Amino acid sequence: MNKLSGIFPPIPTPLVNGELAVDKLELNISKWNQTGLRGYVVMGSNGEAVFLTHNEKLKLTEAVKKHASPGKLLIAGTGSESIKETISLTNEVAGLGADYALVVTPSYYKSEMNHESFVTYFTMVADAVKIPVILYNVPKFTGVDMQAETVAKLADHPNIAGVKNSTENIRQLFEFATSTPDDFAVLAGTASVLYNGLTSGAAGGIVALANIAPDECVQILRLVESGKLPEALTLQQRMISVNNAVTSQYGVAGLKAAMDMLGYFGGDPRAPLLPLGEREKEVLKLIITKAGLV
Repeated sequence: MNKLSGIFPPIPTPLVNGELAVDKLELNISKWNQTGLRGYVVMGSNGEAVFLTHNEKLKLTEAVKKHASPGKLLIAGTGSESIKETISLTNEVAGLGADYALVVTPSYYKSEMNHESFVTYFTMVADAVKIPVILYNVPKFTGVDMQAETVAKLADHPNIAGVKNSTENIRQLFEFATSTPDDFAVLAGTASVLYNGLTSGAAGGIVALANIAPDECVQILRLVESGKLPEALTLQQRMISVNNAVTSQYGVAGLKAAMDMLGYFGGDPRAPLLPLGEREKEVLKLIITKAGLV
């Protein structure tokens, strides 16, 4: 079994009055610890990483490591435009117990970010950090998209362990899986394609839906692994509307609101993101109720 196989939630960062609330994080993790989740991702897109200070990132890593049950893997989002900053933060979180670094593609100079640029960036990072790197491809936010030849090239690096592909492009997921070694983990980056990704060679997923429907996401994986594809597809279809609501429709604010509705602490996002309005909350509650999560 690939060490990176399984379902990981990219956990939202709990904030109270705009400040990091570690006690709320402990509450959420205590609930997630009772599920079949393989581990946790901190400082991802759903963790509002771009709005966090350096010290907050270190505190988050330390807190999740402290409260995660034994055997849960910890993946920390450490990517920045600067290679030096990415290396520095990665080695700091490694010292706090992070098992892997999730490193997003650099994107500020979009027109110059190509195969050679990405190979240079990720090779320099992977050469210098103390924990394995997971490539993070998320064109929705970055505006750049890694190609299969780039992922295949980087998969040969001994310190690059996998890729999180946050697109709904099934062909691309399949190409990533078929052009890389068996011990390189291709992870679906959105639950909208979890079933399709798993049946196309993905080893698991880092998906926002796993924050509020961890058992369902894990069950989709287990059903696929046991060859029960019709049952897995049925469950995937039941989760689609919920996933759309907490990703493309309402985003981070929607995910946090859904967490509040389901017994977790979600709270408000950090400005300039705005919390969900009451009308949107009513619609969201209807969606998660119809899906059987309430």
